[in-house]
Parts: sequence; structure tokens; C-alpha cells
Amino acid sequence: MSPRPVQALALLFTGLLAGAFGYGAVNVAYAFKVVPLDVRFTFHTALMQVNGAVMQTIMALAILGSIVLAVVSRRTPRLLAAGAALLAVTSFLVTRFGNVPINGLIKRWAVGPVPADHAEILARWEMFHVVRTSAAFLAFVLVIVAVVMGDRLLGKPRTS
Repeated sequence: MSPRPVQALALLFTGLLAGAFGYGAVNVAYAFKVVPLDVRFTFHTALMQVNGAVMQTIMALAILGSIVLAVVSRRTPRLLAAGAALLAVTSFLVTRFGNVPINGLIKRWAVGPVPADHAEILARWEMFHVVRTSAAFLAFVLVIVAVVMGDRLLGKPRTS
């Protein structure tokens, strides 16, 4: 596969990941804070039923796209793409071992008693979300730099 389609796909997938998490961080997290807890828990549970498969797919594509970009690149762009892949893996790991277990708790809270320490647990979920969103955003930035500045970083003039 030639570098241009790989670059385009790496940009697309890391951009989708950063955009999806960013939308959640700005809009959904705000909405969660202003609605009653029972509404938040019900909506959060419903959202996660769809979100799980979608976000896992986007994370996998961002990881794969960044890895393939690293393979077809050289020197500094290769390192940038590899860094993006590691950051996308970080977003996956934080999601899997940070947010997902708390999502399971929230699912139970939607239909049962809410523990006294729920605010601390929700704050931990939000902290994990900031970490995974930041990792996804940085992965996207690294792919942008690798693609846009790649030739310059290699000391070659850019052609159209």
C-alpha cells in the first residue's frame, strides 16, 4: 500500500478517536453534571451499550492505522507514528481498565442503590476520561505532524 492512503487512514482513524472522546469530554460530560443522577445513570448505561462496540472499533483502527503508518514511514515520521500508536493503545488500556469497570458499577446504580462514595467514583471515571481523551488527541497530533511535516523532517522538499 502506498504511503498516501495509509496517511489518510491514519489521520481519519486517529481523528475520529480524538473527536469522539473530545465530544464526550465537552458535551456529554457536561450534560452528565447537570441532570439528576438517575437520568445520568440511565443515559450512561444506554450510551455504553452502543458506545462499547463503536469506540473499541475506532480505537483498534487508530492503533492499526498508526502502526501501518509507522511501518511505511522512515526516521522521525516513523517515530511519531509509533508514538501515536502507543498513545492510542494507552487510550484503549485506560478505557478497558479504568472506565469500563466503573461503567459496570453505573449500570448497577441505574437499577439499584447508589453507594455513598458515588461522587468519588464518578470523579475517577472523569479523570480516566480526561487521560484517554488526552492520549487520543496527542496521537492525532503526532499523526498530523508525521503526515504534514514528514518530508520536511526527512529533509526532502514537499511535492503535491
